[in-house]
Amino acid sequence: MQTLRAKKFLGQHFLKNEEIAETIAHSIVGYDSFEKVVEIGPGMGVLTKYLLSYFGNKLFVVELDRDSVPYLQENFPELENRIIEGDFLQFDMQEMFDKPTAVIGNYPYNISTQILFKVFENHNKVPVFSGMFQKEVAARVASKPGNKEYGILSVLLQAFYNIEYLFTVSELEFDPPPRVKSGVMRMIHKENTSLNCNEIFFKEIIKAAFNQRRKTLRNGLKQIAQRNNKLQVLENEIFNKRAEQLSWEAFVDLSNMLE
Repeated sequence: MQTLRAKKFLGQHFLKNEEIAETIAHSIVGYDSFEKVVEIGPGMGVLTKYLLSYFGNKLFVVELDRDSVPYLQENFPELENRIIEGDFLQFDMQEMFDKPTAVIGNYPYNISTQILFKVFENHNKVPVFSGMFQKEVAARVASKPGNKEYGILSVLLQAFYNIEYLFTVSELEFDPPPRVKSGVMRMIHKENTSLNCNEIFFKEIIKAAFNQRRKTLRNGLKQIAQRNNKLQVLENEIFNKRAEQLSWEAFVDLSNMLE
């Protein structure tokens, strides 16, 4: 059987452990909130074959590597017309997420954060999300307030998803082995489809607060408060805190106070 060589510029590290691949695929089994599954970066299909066994013709794969596409076509003929060649980050999400869609993959480390922001922007169409990241990224997304890992993505995604860090994967389970450990996490959309605030402003507040995370919120958000003629609001004692101390619900409150 033809094999592929991992390409460094694409951030490829092919998972070798079949048991881990099956466990990742199984992480989205049992949820009835989606009608379609999209795997990002199938590579040589170690995860794909288990997803096919669980989801059959619901599965679509997105692959940027021009060498992987013919490999997948040859080894997974059942995926005919469901192999999409191109960059997931560049696709029209309205077209790709034409039905409620579960997203899964062994994500390239170099674009994993961008993938998460893309999912956040389309969260109403992605009820289930799972897969493998660099361990620090997965831990950050699942981190709770008060931890140094807690950041912008933690707040944004936790506002809409229940997030669970599932397990850690050794670098030795890949070819070639990355220099870091990997982490598998799963996100299940909450019942809320919108927040009780202006979501664009919510995102702006979070980014401003974490961009100066060593400062108190009073200092970090002063420019926004000044712009919106809300300087008096900064007297509230919540502004004595720092960004990593606040839950997503508290950021909703901040947004409403400062808008």
